[in-house]
Amino acid sequence: MLRVAIVANEISGDLLGASLMRALQELKGDVAFEGVGGPRMIEEGCNTLFPMERLSVMGLVEVLKHLPELLSIRRQLVDHFLADPPDVFIGIDAPDFNLGLETRLKKAGIPTVHYVSPTVWAWRPGRVHKIKEAVNLLLSIFPFETDFLQQHKVPVSYVGHSLADEIPLENDKTEVRSRLGLNQEKPVIAILPGSRMSEIQGLAESFLGAARWCLERRPELYFITPLVNPAAREAFEQQIKALAPDLPILLLDGQARDAITAADVVLTASGTATLETLLLSRPMVVGYRMQWLTFWIIKHLNLVKVPHIAMANLLAGKGLAPEYLQEECTAENLGKALLEFLESPQQVAEIQQTYRQIHRDMQQNSSHKAAEAVLALLSNKKVTEQAIESV
Repeated sequence: MLRVAIVANEISGDLLGASLMRALQELKGDVAFEGVGGPRMIEEGCNTLFPMERLSVMGLVEVLKHLPELLSIRRQLVDHFLADPPDVFIGIDAPDFNLGLETRLKKAGIPTVHYVSPTVWAWRPGRVHKIKEAVNLLLSIFPFETDFLQQHKVPVSYVGHSLADEIPLENDKTEVRSRLGLNQEKPVIAILPGSRMSEIQGLAESFLGAARWCLERRPELYFITPLVNPAAREAFEQQIKALAPDLPILLLDGQARDAITAADVVLTASGTATLETLLLSRPMVVGYRMQWLTFWIIKHLNLVKVPHIAMANLLAGKGLAPEYLQEECTAENLGKALLEFLESPQQVAEIQQTYRQIHRDMQQNSSHKAAEAVLALLSNKKVTEQAIESV
């Protein structure tokens, strides 16, 4: 039996991890998984040693108050896997957590794979040396990453993103609206405030304010919001009661893909949701707020080296999705951008054409490519060990 240790820290990683687990089982048969995962990975058979939510922390300053717990969990995982070594360790994203774990395990002779390249091409490029030290293989999900990594001698394999394979090139807005009980004629705006509680708390005022701003000018509008879990739903419901009690809005438990498909335009936090919105060919407006000190550090130390924060814009190579950060993330700015899309069908059609081409280019059968790359790494290790034994 192949024994795989695997650690993800948030919903996007849980999706990638579940797809990779499924592909490994299809190719290898009998595989046991253990580590940290969310509901999708657990459904695929991962024995999770800690709740994934305990690792879901983002930002520079925000991490500090959770640092003792994060370090404790990492130490416990190191001890666990060193005491009972797996055949391979796979860290999914979460580089600040997983790279340290991978470094320790690699030094102990356990093959390590990191799935999703840290954004060293965008900010903190010096981390590439830590990546090289930590991993036997890096699985890259975006095509523009590999040149930078290869230049720094990081063993990398471009596998694409599983979402590009899972999401069809064409999607049926009518069918989804019918299933959700939405009016086919009314314009719908999807509001995606993020998967972390800190994002919901930081963005709810601006996002719900934008919804109110739009509704005042277009009373026929309807809104839809997917929430990742009951706690997130309760938090957002409380914000609605306080900020927009009369807002015509449908809340969904999960079902982000349905919410985006049903929408004419999407208001989203920066993150994987911008990629999913691109793959579903919907125009989007991106808003984001982070802890003020984190933003100050990033801005004044010039840590970000790319012109956009939204993955959709990075893939398109231009700002097709307006981005509003920090003090610019206001109800009026977001609302104006949303209504501009609703009133510009030709612009939306051009954006959709660009998004569909990006989608086609990203279809790589990625989960199987990732699984094949992991198995090839293990096969090469076995061949090397046999060669050493024969000397």
